Amino acid sequence: MAPTTAAPAAGPGTRPPDTRAYRPDRNPAGRAGYFFVSGYAVLLLAFGVLPTAYALWLSLSNSRGQLVGLGNFTRTFADYRFLEAFGHILLYVAIWLVTLMVLVVTAALMLHGRMRRTSAVLRFLYYLPGALAGAASVLLWLILLDPVASPVGPLLMALGWDSLAAVVLPGHLPALFTVIAFWTGAGGWIIVMYGALNNIPAEVIEAARIDGASVLQVALRVQLPMLRKWIAYMLILAFAAGTQLFVEPQLVSTATLGMIPEGWSPNQLTYQYAFQAADFHGAAAIAVDLLLLGLASAAAVVFRGGLFERN
Repeated sequence: MAPTTAAPAAGPGTRPPDTRAYRPDRNPAGRAGYFFVSGYAVLLLAFGVLPTAYALWLSLSNSRGQLVGLGNFTRTFADYRFLEAFGHILLYVAIWLVTLMVLVVTAALMLHGRMRRTSAVLRFLYYLPGALAGAASVLLWLILLDPVASPVGPLLMALGWDSLAAVVLPGHLPALFTVIAFWTGAGGWIIVMYGALNNIPAEVIEAARIDGASVLQVALRVQLPMLRKWIAYMLILAFAAGTQLFVEPQLVSTATLGMIPEGWSPNQLTYQYAFQAADFHGAAAIAVDLLLLGLASAAAVVFRGGLFERN
């Protein structure tokens, strides 16, 4: 049996070792972290959790405060505008997400590769449209899409569109809103993807090139797999923002004197219920439908994209 060595006894004036478990609340840096997080937690509670809870209560009750179960949901679902509005928004979101994923990742790879020398200028130009407010951006596009006032009017007329009404036909709206959304929001995501590419170790890229991989092979086999979590994160937020479409169809409807129905998107339909019909319970039910749709889509992307998996 191997001999054991006893720990030396503490002599006079010797401080015994501290065997207490580490506690974060005794760490000043930990307390500072709680302080900085507290501001976000308060805002999240005030403007996120509590309004959501209130909307859930409204969706399950009536004007007399009585619980009605799923009555508000079935009533709004029976509205002839409900399926049309959700069909419009799902078509728009599908086009928007595919366009965003392909073009944003491609632009970021180009900035990180061949266009590295001019990347600072291009990143600024990409981000510049995002500085415009949503309403101002839509008004700018309404001018650009009007063949009479647009600087590209001759091109629009050559395509057979001689008026704004011909350009913003209901069938054109998902593609038009995708162009507007990409112009205003894609620049920020290009910068995010560019930063993610900068986090890929240079040794990994160099090893792939030494093995004979071409630029395309490096992008497809090395860079894209390492961007998977960032792409999943972008898709979740872009989907959530896309389902909240309101300003664009509302302004287009006003500019075309009601040519586009005021309930084109679910958010517009919610607005109609709440402020035209004074039916806040029906509006809350549609809002909860959007919340559930967003949560289900986010969960699918998280599990399929491995957003929280550790490398």
